[in-house]
Amino acid sequence: MESYTGEIAALLTALFWTITALAFEAAGKRVGSLSLNLIRLCIGFAFLTIFVSFFRGQALPLDATFHHWFWLSISGVIGFTIGDFLLFKGFILVGARISMLMMALVPPLTALIGWIVMGETLTPTNFLGMALVVGGISLVVLERSPDHKQVKLSHPLRGILAAFGGAVGQAVGLVLSKYGMGDYDAFAATQIRIIAGTLGFCVVVTLLGLWPRVGSAFRDKKAMGTMSLGSFFGPFLGVSFSLIAVKYAATGVAATIMAIVPVLIIPPSIILFKEKVSLREFVGAVVAVVGVAILFLWK
Repeated sequence: MESYTGEIAALLTALFWTITALAFEAAGKRVGSLSLNLIRLCIGFAFLTIFVSFFRGQALPLDATFHHWFWLSISGVIGFTIGDFLLFKGFILVGARISMLMMALVPPLTALIGWIVMGETLTPTNFLGMALVVGGISLVVLERSPDHKQVKLSHPLRGILAAFGGAVGQAVGLVLSKYGMGDYDAFAATQIRIIAGTLGFCVVVTLLGLWPRVGSAFRDKKAMGTMSLGSFFGPFLGVSFSLIAVKYAATGVAATIMAIVPVLIIPPSIILFKEKVSLREFVGAVVAVVGVAILFLWK
């Protein structure tokens, strides 16, 4: 009987990331994006450190070289401090559903950056997949005015730009992670990225004088509960199962399954946050996911 360990792990990863997005949307509306990011990285790092202590035999990535620390740290600052701050700002401004749909841009953006910076090959079919992703997202975030004479945004521009900035940060962070990690352990590499991202947030919080706000967030039991839930399913389980997925399944298959979050997140958004999702928005999310599938699977 054929094993589907990788495919099941990829599906679980998509479910975990859906839970994470919804949990962080709820927490972010209570404590703000900066406090949420700093605290959830600390919680995620704690989960990850416990895990690597058992499976690597050492709690910290002390065996990493300067090359690993340098490039993975830059990746962490760009991906976590900048990218995730903007993404979570998007959670607050336009919700997790639209923000995670914008994150469907990460695969095509990563491919484009890899093509431009690292000379990776892109086929005409790859560009077709990218076009479908952009088209699907455009179908959701753009709509005709009542008089049908012009096209306008269906959601606040600030929120859409924040989520797009999050996608760009994630894409650049992924490319730098790939270069910086090499054959180094992925979990230890994630630790380095989290350490750098956390230090980046500490600098920002200090410069803005927001430590009292972070302290208030720590005292918010409801927010801490949802942040812990999101951190457990995101930085810890999400990362872990995504690595299992790409280990046991073809990378393209795993990446495509993990990219279905924009569709998976629609039902809970309707139930939990009472969002109204139109047929146009549902179709747009499906088209974006199909674009990701073509980008990875159809060479």
